[in-house]
Amino acid sequence: MKFLRNAAGQPVCIPRGSVRFETPLTGVFLLGPALPGPSLGFDEMNKAFTREDTSPEQDDDDEVRLPDLPAGSKNYITPAGFSRLREEIKDLIERDRPKVVEIVSWAASNGDRSENGDYIYGKKRLREIDRRIRFLTKRLDLAEVVDPSGQHGNDQIFFGATVHYAENQGVERSVTIVGADEVDLERGRISWISPVARALLKSREGDVVSLPTPGGLLQLEILEVTYPEPGV
Repeated sequence: MKFLRNAAGQPVCIPRGSVRFETPLTGVFLLGPALPGPSLGFDEMNKAFTREDTSPEQDDDDEVRLPDLPAGSKNYITPAGFSRLREEIKDLIERDRPKVVEIVSWAASNGDRSENGDYIYGKKRLREIDRRIRFLTKRLDLAEVVDPSGQHGNDQIFFGATVHYAENQGVERSVTIVGADEVDLERGRISWISPVARALLKSREGDVVSLPTPGGLLQLEILEVTYPEPGV
């Protein structure tokens, strides 16, 4: 293990083999390119799940399209987010896809496929699964894992921070700044490229920042900035 100090001067352990960077977005630590764990053979899997059905029933939107990121930027993601995507692709490959393949094979053995609902639906579902696998594979290939616990104790806002702020109308909100593949608005998880996150980044507790909105500038007062504890 390597030991470095975060912005608060506290020692933080860094796993052997990790890479240390300093950027305006992520602050001190950028750990990558991937978390430790069993390999899923993503490169081989991606080749295996290329288009295998070119019939007219093929979905028009089968091409994998990746969300836009600012030019030259990385596809930042938290360790938890990376693990979730990795578990999703693992479940798709090892659980969901085999079940659908079994259904399709059974349905195909029942005769005429043109009016076979189980076969038609199964093939459609199989294309959806394969498309999702290709998408996740590309996202994981591009991912740069950032561990926000390296900023624990810091009051400046970087990637992975949970920010409690007040709008000038008195409304208080809390958001956590995460990667584009981790967004969950119901849980207050916003992308680091969103307008709110870009307004908050690099500010500190007590600062007031401006957020352009269709109705004019909104003033946001930073009330509290927190990061997860190392090892939690």
